[in-house]
Amino acid sequence: MRDPQQHPVADASRRAPEGAAAGPDPVLFEERLTPSPGVWAVALMLAALTILVFAPIDLGVGIAAAVAFFAVEVLILVATTPRIVVRERTLQVGRASIERHHVGQVTGYRGEDARAQRGPLLHGLAFVNVRGWIAPVVRIQLTDERDRTPYWLTSTRRPEELVAALGGTMARQEGTAEGR
Repeated sequence: MRDPQQHPVADASRRAPEGAAAGPDPVLFEERLTPSPGVWAVALMLAALTILVFAPIDLGVGIAAAVAFFAVEVLILVATTPRIVVRERTLQVGRASIERHHVGQVTGYRGEDARAQRGPLLHGLAFVNVRGWIAPVVRIQLTDERDRTPYWLTSTRRPEELVAALGGTMARQEGTAEGR
């Protein structure tokens, strides 16, 4: 995956699009892709296993190590939680940002169609913001001729809302993936 910092329009949220008046850019949609309860349960279990590692030395040390390990896990999970923000003039997915006039067709996927988009139908140059604990995805086609990235693929718990904010459509759920 490419670093969004090298994306030709990575800092688009800092400037107004050509022909647009400077001023407020209202938020139309916002979502944080926070870890699911299952991810937090696994993190807690891994921290608890730390007690077993240090218990032969001292139970108090094991408990302290487990608490410290869990704190580090929480920091990592929270710090790496990406946001999706749709504004009137810009779109931000994780650390990547682009002016909305470079957004083409937007399609949301659920179920088997979403799995196909994350796997066999995934383009090698696509920007991917996928979280394993969030099944639905939205594919956002890019129309910027200076950018080789054909589309962004992002997980979202609310694909219908994200697609609506970007003026797209949800894929029909017939069990076959669109775009084959």
